[in-house]
Amino acid sequence: MEIIIKASQFILSLSFLIVLHELGHFIPAKLFKTRVEKFYLFFDYKFSLFKKKIGETEYGIGWIPLGGYVKISGMIDESMDTEQMKQPAKPWEFRSKPAWQRLIIMLGGVIVNFILGILIYIMITFV
Repeated sequence: MEIIIKASQFILSLSFLIVLHELGHFIPAKLFKTRVEKFYLFFDYKFSLFKKKIGETEYGIGWIPLGGYVKISGMIDESMDTEQMKQPAKPWEFRSKPAWQRLIIMLGGVIVNFILGILIYIMITFV
């Protein structure tokens, strides 16, 4: 029973870190009016455990607990949709945004991880 509790705690804490990291990409993308197609905790290969579409974004939980992802329109590395890249860029796509906005969207997750690490260190120091 103890192993199940520890495994559950591990999955829950990992899920929390993944969601925060992905929010680091999601929030700047939304602020810069970039279309976000999917926001997933865990990977959803072939099917997902839960999904709900709110507005233009599909939120969900996949079944492979190896990370998460945010699928942003116009990012070739995320969608691998080469046909979409042959068409002119739409104003809501990632590739139509200025370089500084694309950089902020891409670095958002890393920045959140860095700030979270500092906050955890501060909390441990105070304890």
